[in-house]
Amino acid sequence: MILRLRPDIDPHHQQALLDDLQRWGFTVTTLTRGGQPVLAVNGQGMPADLVAEIVRYSGIEAIVTPSQPYRLAARASRPQGTIVRVGDVAIGGHEPVIIAGPCTVENREQLLRTAEAVREAGASVLRGGAFKPRTSPYSFQGLGQRGLELLWEARERTGLPIVTEVLDTEQVDLVAKYADILQIGSRNMMNFALLQKVAATGKPVLLKRGFAATIEEWLLAAEYLLAGGNDQVILCERGVRSFEPATRFMLDLNAVPLVRQLSHLPVIVDPSHGTGRRELVPPMSLAAIAAGAHGLLVEVHVEPDAALVDGRQSIDPATLTSIVRRVRALSELAQELVTA
Repeated sequence: MILRLRPDIDPHHQQALLDDLQRWGFTVTTLTRGGQPVLAVNGQGMPADLVAEIVRYSGIEAIVTPSQPYRLAARASRPQGTIVRVGDVAIGGHEPVIIAGPCTVENREQLLRTAEAVREAGASVLRGGAFKPRTSPYSFQGLGQRGLELLWEARERTGLPIVTEVLDTEQVDLVAKYADILQIGSRNMMNFALLQKVAATGKPVLLKRGFAATIEEWLLAAEYLLAGGNDQVILCERGVRSFEPATRFMLDLNAVPLVRQLSHLPVIVDPSHGTGRRELVPPMSLAAIAAGAHGLLVEVHVEPDAALVDGRQSIDPATLTSIVRRVRALSELAQELVTA
């Protein structure tokens, strides 16, 4: 059962309700950071007399029981949507957020040049991989902690918050020390132990869809984060595996409007992994925003052809500048059409 509280609820009334629910033997998950306060009551069922008692509490807007198995992530739990805040950046609002940077931190010069370039292009968040999961054990695996230190330096220099991937539970504390947003990659979407530990950090989480995952499986993975008390979750559509070899993956833009109907969590799109071809990144970026995405995750390198990882799908800073300009124009036009 989900208790949707009024946004202006008196904190004392909220605490009194929470105390009573716990006194009655229920476990309660509280979500308050991303928007309207939500209490998820977990138990074997609530007697009718207790439901009647709860209804009388001041500050309750609605009692809902979402039909989906991902009840905390369901749109009904927070109809107005969730905003994920990272410093001055708000993900989930009307303005699309551009997250950009290299797939992998290669060295200090490469990262700092790219970080300054993406800031100048208009990106709001810097991405970069310190630990890289690779299909081949012989491929470049990233710089590890040194990569995190370089990302920290790039943030200090540019002012951009940073997002980087965490691969396993043993890395969580280390990565959380440096990163503003923790990324769960496609391969780890259903690593439930990792999801639980990342949720416990309280830091914003970027959850990529598994390349063979259904939308329900994706949202249930998000549910692990929410059930851990962390509602600062960003969903990222990055393409699914198909029979077509012409592109790296099939970028499933159907998922964007559908997930926005099903869930209150913000959803962004990664056109770089979704296509694997840099010439397709600009049109699919625009298509993603037109479909309703709250932002983009784009791979950018100052010398894409020399990139150690994923150079074929990386764009240069000039292309990013063009994408940012057109995305913002498209977003403004979409808002005018909605309000007209």
